[in-house]
Formats: sequence, C-alpha cells, structure tokens
Amino acid sequence: MSAQLQHRVSKQRQRQERLPLNVSTEDHPGVLAPAPILYAGAFLVGTLSHELFPMPILPLGMAPLTGLALLCSGAVLAVWSRRTMESAGTNVNPSLPATTLVITRPYGFSRNPMYMARTLLYLGLGLLVNALCVLVALVPLLIVMHHKVIKPEERDLEAKFGEAYRQYRSRVRRWL
Repeated sequence: MSAQLQHRVSKQRQRQERLPLNVSTEDHPGVLAPAPILYAGAFLVGTLSHELFPMPILPLGMAPLTGLALLCSGAVLAVWSRRTMESAGTNVNPSLPATTLVITRPYGFSRNPMYMARTLLYLGLGLLVNALCVLVALVPLLIVMHHKVIKPEERDLEAKFGEAYRQYRSRVRRWL
C-alpha cells in the first residue's frame, strides 16, 4: 500500500473513531447530488445556452468588477464556513454524517452559508462571463437545491439533534 493511500486510510479511521457510538458512516442525509456538481452542471447549461442565445447582463465595464466582488465575497464566506465546521469537529462533506450541530460564526446568521457562498461564486462567474443565460439557470438550480439538498439535510439534522436543531432553525434563517 502506498504511503499516500495509507495516510488516507489512517485519516478515515481517525474520523470514524471520533464518531459517537450511535452515528455510523452509513448515516447521511441522502441528497440528490453533491452541491458542487449541481452548481457546475447549472453553470455548464447556462454557458452552453449563452452560446446559442448570447445576451449580456450588464455593460461590459461593470460586469467584470461586479462579478469579481461577488467572487471574492463568495470565496471568503466559503473558507469561513468550512473552517467553522472543521473547528467544530464535524464533517464538511455532506455524504459523511454530521457529528456536531454548528451554530456559530457564519452559521449564526444563515443555516446554509456554504450554499450562500456557492451561489455568490456562481453569480460572480456569471457576471464575469456576462451571460444572462447563466443567471437564468440559477433559478432552477436553487429550486433543486431547496427540495433535493437542503430539505433532506434539514430533516437529517432534526432527526439527529432534535430540539437543539428546532431551536436553531427558529432563530436563524435558511439563507439570510
């Protein structure tokens, strides 16, 4: 076994050893697909549509600056959200079980700051390429995210954390 593979297996074992006895590695919310794949797929559909129906969003001088600002905001929020989950000791990957209810830092103002970050990144890229079709593709993406990713994750968190999650949900909005 290569050293890199041994390291990965060792990290996986460490992660599994930190899990409470009532949480298994088979425990996950059962979302439709990982969010990055859904966002990338929507962006691809929007980009291909833009090739067929090119329509800019903003004047050429404004779009890149606005897009860059959204990209930077999304990147900062993504890093902050990820580090918050890692410092809480829970899994960032939604295909692995949530071991801790994270309610501080960006999770104190949004229950889904990582999805907000992805949406800001998507909007930023859409403005950088200045493609209306990319932004139009965001609408069905957010509907799919709501019903096939966020709702299953929320059901999973409520089942795991019960009243603590219900109280958190009543205090903190889903997006903003």
